[in-house]
Amino acid sequence: MNLIDILDYATDKSRFKSLEGYMDFCSNYLDHIEKNLQAVIISQNENHYQFFQYNNWGNYQITRPINSKLFYSKTEFEAKKKLFRQSLKDAKKISKKDALVRQTINQVVYTVQQSIGAALDALPPGQSNKARKINGDLFENLIRLIVREVGIECHSGVVKVPVIVDSKKLFDMSYQHDLIVRKNDQLRILGTIKTSSKDRLDKMFIDKFLYSRLTETQIPHIAIIMNDVQRKTTRKENQYGINSTFLPGHFKGYTVKLNALDGVYYCDIRPNMATDEILKEQIKSLDYLLCEDIWNF
Repeated sequence: MNLIDILDYATDKSRFKSLEGYMDFCSNYLDHIEKNLQAVIISQNENHYQFFQYNNWGNYQITRPINSKLFYSKTEFEAKKKLFRQSLKDAKKISKKDALVRQTINQVVYTVQQSIGAALDALPPGQSNKARKINGDLFENLIRLIVREVGIECHSGVVKVPVIVDSKKLFDMSYQHDLIVRKNDQLRILGTIKTSSKDRLDKMFIDKFLYSRLTETQIPHIAIIMNDVQRKTTRKENQYGINSTFLPGHFKGYTVKLNALDGVYYCDIRPNMATDEILKEQIKSLDYLLCEDIWNF
């Protein structure tokens, strides 16, 4: 596939109705960049992040930051695909001791989704909003497909919450959720799925607070987030680095003073999420949701 074919695939959401569609796209993308990139640019401040620069077919556009510690090469991805699919089917049985298996889950999901995002970065600058919308929609769909693959039915949609005063229902409030899990017609999990917490962090916590107050229930609210890094250009021309878009103060403030979310899961964990006492208690990698927490919920 050339880059035009890659973009035709990435912008056609009908081709991502199954996990196979995602895996096939990723294979084609990895094969393409192995042979056709103009350059790979290393981040100046966190060297394990890199940026792909396309050739003239992609107007020499430069992609989002890619974490080379998580992003598989074509050979690695092809070798891990079968293990990934089997791991999802066996997710409930996978323990913390199976570190390599669990890391495979994280890295395949990261590689698949970042392949889509990086491919969409080749679109002309005037189509950046379109690219963000497609990338976000495809990530939401990918996570729901994965949750179904582990054996739990889920969907997206609107949950209506009745507002009752003096034992009388006055009206309904509607809440849109990216992930809704029910069992025996009972609501078990409500989730937010986003490519970044940027501009969305407040809403995640407030949604749980309002829903719990209005319904007088404690339905678990979780968040699944791709990453919180973006590209920055350093003062020296043509040098690139990364910025974090995660707001640790806001996250900790809402967790301590409003209400903690019942689970926050990242594909690409920032260093402070693994060292700060409050953050590391609240934030985990995606495998924890699939192999442990979702079954407890």
